[in-house]
Amino acid sequence: MSVTTKSPKAIAPEARIARVPTNSLRANPHNPRMLFDREPLKALEESIRNNNILVPLTVFMASGSDKYTILDGQRRWICAQNIKMPTVPINVVAEPTTAQNIVTMFQIHKLRKDWELMPTALKIEVLIGEIGKQSDSQLSVITGLDVSVVTRCKKLLSYSNKYRNMMLMADPKDRIKADFFIELYPVLTDRVLERAKLHREHVIDRMLFKYDRRKSGLRSITDFRKIKAYVAIAKAAGQEDVIVKRYRDFIDDDTYDLTALEIDTARVHKHATTITKDALKLRQSLEELLIGEYLGEDNFWVELEKLAATIYAKVKHADRRRAT
Repeated sequence: MSVTTKSPKAIAPEARIARVPTNSLRANPHNPRMLFDREPLKALEESIRNNNILVPLTVFMASGSDKYTILDGQRRWICAQNIKMPTVPINVVAEPTTAQNIVTMFQIHKLRKDWELMPTALKIEVLIGEIGKQSDSQLSVITGLDVSVVTRCKKLLSYSNKYRNMMLMADPKDRIKADFFIELYPVLTDRVLERAKLHREHVIDRMLFKYDRRKSGLRSITDFRKIKAYVAIAKAAGQEDVIVKRYRDFIDDDTYDLTALEIDTARVHKHATTITKDALKLRQSLEELLIGEYLGEDNFWVELEKLAATIYAKVKHADRRRAT
């Protein structure tokens, strides 16, 4: 389904500047930024105390409402309330549609480093409901967000409200970072690990507990990548049943360390595969070598002799010598 969205300028042809009571405004329900931590606001409050609000807030009057809805300037408005400013300057624009409202909010604010991803994901979910299902690249064009941000947001939308709310806690100390759930997502959706037949919420709850209490060697959210790596190695070595059993034990047993998921035979297989590829490349290079051109390279021949001796010793020790 295609959608035509208007830029912030396109939906504000009848802009007019005024000054109105601070309490005559309301927050935009579709602002992708829902969390405004106290500490980052302090500097802005001090600036407003000293210089007033220099840039008017962009607002519109929604149908059926007696208050202006903020398109741009919610941080300024919050600060104005905190320092009890009686009035604020506003720039009034035409009321946008729901889709235009969300898109405009994205385009005005973009996505800053200190934004939490879950509120952004929720607005993408609303936008998809308004304009129909879109690919990550299409949503990137519409919102102005990077494709990678859209993809990460969609992963967050796969979680139930129980976990969404953990990412929306007002106090940063209580808030679970979205990156935890993004890093966990590939583990939850791994086809091999799904064979463990563990309830999704049980796995999430156990991972949250282990991470919070630093159990099972889970100390960083990037440790979830190690689990994926262990699974990939086990799969390549045909040890899927073993990794599934170990994964089940890891989830339910806090004394079971993350490193125990690494299957020795699988690790050896991976290492052997790497050496095999390197040996093949070296052999092909040597077969194509024009010996006469390298006769003066003494170090080259010394190292080849050492390599040949090492290979012979390893092959002999493994009793893999060919009959002569």
